[in-house]
Amino acid sequence: MRMLPVGLDGVLVEVAGLAEAMALHDRLRADPPPGVVEIVPAARTVLVRADPAVLPPARLRAWLRKPATTAPASSTRRAASAVLPTVYDGADLAEVAALLGTSPHALVERHAATAWSVAFTGFAPGFGYLVGAGWDLDAPRREVPRTRVPAGAVGLAGPYAGAYPRETPGGWQLIGATRATLFDPDAAEPALLTPGTSVRFTPVRAEARAAAGTAPSTSDAAAAARRTAPVAEGIRVVEPGLLATVQDAGRPGRAAEGVGRAGAADPQAWALGNRLLGNAAGAAALEVTMGGFRAVAECDLTVVVTGAWTPLTIAGRALDPYVVHPWPAGSELALGWALRGSRAYLGIRGGFDAPRAVGSRSADTLSGLGPAPLRSGDRMPAARETAGPVPALPLHPWGFPRDGSELDRRGPLEVPLLLGPRADWFTAPALGALAEAEWTVSPASDRVGIRLEGPTLERARSEELPSEAMVPGSVQVPPSGRPVVFGVDGPVTGGYPVVGVVPPPSLALLGQARPGSRVRFVLRGSR
Repeated sequence: MRMLPVGLDGVLVEVAGLAEAMALHDRLRADPPPGVVEIVPAARTVLVRADPAVLPPARLRAWLRKPATTAPASSTRRAASAVLPTVYDGADLAEVAALLGTSPHALVERHAATAWSVAFTGFAPGFGYLVGAGWDLDAPRREVPRTRVPAGAVGLAGPYAGAYPRETPGGWQLIGATRATLFDPDAAEPALLTPGTSVRFTPVRAEARAAAGTAPSTSDAAAAARRTAPVAEGIRVVEPGLLATVQDAGRPGRAAEGVGRAGAADPQAWALGNRLLGNAAGAAALEVTMGGFRAVAECDLTVVVTGAWTPLTIAGRALDPYVVHPWPAGSELALGWALRGSRAYLGIRGGFDAPRAVGSRSADTLSGLGPAPLRSGDRMPAARETAGPVPALPLHPWGFPRDGSELDRRGPLEVPLLLGPRADWFTAPALGALAEAEWTVSPASDRVGIRLEGPTLERARSEELPSEAMVPGSVQVPPSGRPVVFGVDGPVTGGYPVVGVVPPPSLALLGQARPGSRVRFVLRGSR
């Protein structure tokens, strides 16, 4: 067992294989000490994150090394289970059966007779990678992935089985489909399949699936209710700019369900806006990328703009950001193009209202959870959830905004990088180049990842890395050798080595970097 550092608060425990990772996950989640905030299994590893103020790194590692002296509590309590009624009529059934040296009928019988369990999740919210007792078939992925795999599709890939919770692209071999609700963002427990869940596939006829499909799911019913409910007054979007999304604190601690963090890319700027407005700490605001946003108030509002330094007008009158202003009903607010930084936060007193998905109003641009990016003509109601009065503060009490002063210096933006968990996968010259080079932020960067242009980082190891958990700030190096710093909408698992992790405060600063900004990493050793 190896323990590899992951940022300021995480340890990636590497074991021999999938069975050992599943056993370790079962033991760790049975009796975690206070301070553990997340336990995320994967193919050969388990990521454990803890609050360092409650469980310091040394004590966390001591707990991880502690041998199991008794059977885990989860082995004595009733395990979670799920039954998936499945019509075995998948488009790839005959082809994959031939590839596996069997008949479609025999493959279906064996698949349905197998006792499956969820080893880990990833790829999409609620997507479970299932392993079967006695299942020794290894199905190759499709050479050309489909651009659209429907929700409920049941597939095989490598040693795993799985079912797609929602429509996504995918490269698995499709052998059938289920009508089970695999992921319901409105439910208290949104994912049907979580690590450790026992799963059975039950063959049904197509007519039975069609009949079952006539009953709306909880998620469908909730969506229908939202469509017919009257929309409260707030704002009407005239022009969203490049990208405008609703953001709050996001969905931390849900990676084991395949749910990413999302939330404001610059949480300090978002939180400052709420403090200036007297809002509750978690009130939702609009994150506007690079500016160009215009909207009309449908009622009298109070507004502030924080984050990127952006020209602001209301009813044609130029106003200062970082200062609370009245926004009268019927008047248009306009944000010009950002002068410094890249993401501005437009908050109103009481916050914006939007349907919650997995407990948050945040839009996740990778998974599609939460409200869609705003478009012209969209209405965004006011939530009116206040916590106190608007504080009386002097003009610009903090001076020039943090993102502007840091990002517009003559030299490159210096970003600390905590090495690990996979720094040993790279050559010494590659690590030297990582620290010495001036990297340039690519125009292809977004909330999912900040792509960097610069030298190619050479690997010391060429084998494939089994999928493992990642955190926002992970610097992953794909085969191109060009690093990607994953942002708040980044994936929860990945199969390329992570050379280091950017700590949260610096990730927020990097999230304000504009295309063309220069970046230099300041390498720090593992804890």
